[in-house]
Amino acid sequence: MPAIDVNGKAIETDGIDPAMPLLWFLRDHAGMTGVKFGCGMAQCGCCTVHLGGRAVRACVTPVSAAMGQPVVTIEGLDEKGEHPLQKAWAAAGVPQCGYCQAGQIMSAAALLAQNKGPSDDDIDRAMRGNLCRCGTYPRIREAIKAAAKEMG
Repeated sequence: MPAIDVNGKAIETDGIDPAMPLLWFLRDHAGMTGVKFGCGMAQCGCCTVHLGGRAVRACVTPVSAAMGQPVVTIEGLDEKGEHPLQKAWAAAGVPQCGYCQAGQIMSAAALLAQNKGPSDDDIDRAMRGNLCRCGTYPRIREAIKAAAKEMG
């Protein structure tokens, strides 16, 4: 198998089973530990990454699906954590335990890439598959709106 583009770097896939979940490839082979394992069934959103510009659940996406498409993880959104969503997340005090936050931000980034001015309903629909055990949903919505405003 050829290399996979992860955050702009080619990561070799020699010896990797094409059926391996992308989550484990990213964590164990690419060193992208911001991608979290939550449920393993695409139900919680902790493992959300961008594949070819779309938000996908890495726990159920096979490595073979990433061939020829760029993969972006939370580490690749902005190296210094200066993406408008990352800054808005901190300003709104969204993180509590923080476990789900990378997946939440990646889903929000995919939303804002498609919709520059999302309504509450748009945000709720886009974020529906991301669970937060701490219940920070109102602050997540506030942060997405602030980032959308900053991004223009």
